[in-house]
Amino acid sequence: MDTTRYASFIGRLLIGLPFAMSGFGKLAAYGATTAYIASAGLPVPPLSYAIAVLVELGGGLLLIAGYQTRAVALALAVFSVAAAISFYNNFADQNQMIHFLKNVMMAGGLLQIVAFGAGALSLDARSRHDSGGVAGVAHAR
Repeated sequence: MDTTRYASFIGRLLIGLPFAMSGFGKLAAYGATTAYIASAGLPVPPLSYAIAVLVELGGGLLLIAGYQTRAVALALAVFSVAAAISFYNNFADQNQMIHFLKNVMMAGGLLQIVAFGAGALSLDARSRHDSGGVAGVAHAR
């Protein structure tokens, strides 16, 4: 049994699912989320809200599926660090420090995905295997 095959998928699932769930949660709480963004002093809260939903929901689902995984993981890593700096910068508050470190740890895991890719159980791996399939045959003619 090739545990690496399954470990990479489970890792993507465990990192991508919280992002997707957070994005879904933001869809149900526009007012509260934009107010929270405004309280952090970020410019144009509605735009920041739209970016957060797109990155979290879209990025989380793409990461789970293993599609464009390295680019998606890099975007999520940058987003995680930016969120940590923007929202959890009061290190005197232990709760904020924990959230800051959680975001930094997520960025570290995401950078591992950037470095090593999606793994075997992913759309990225499937598209590499299909490159010599029907499209490759049609192109060769």
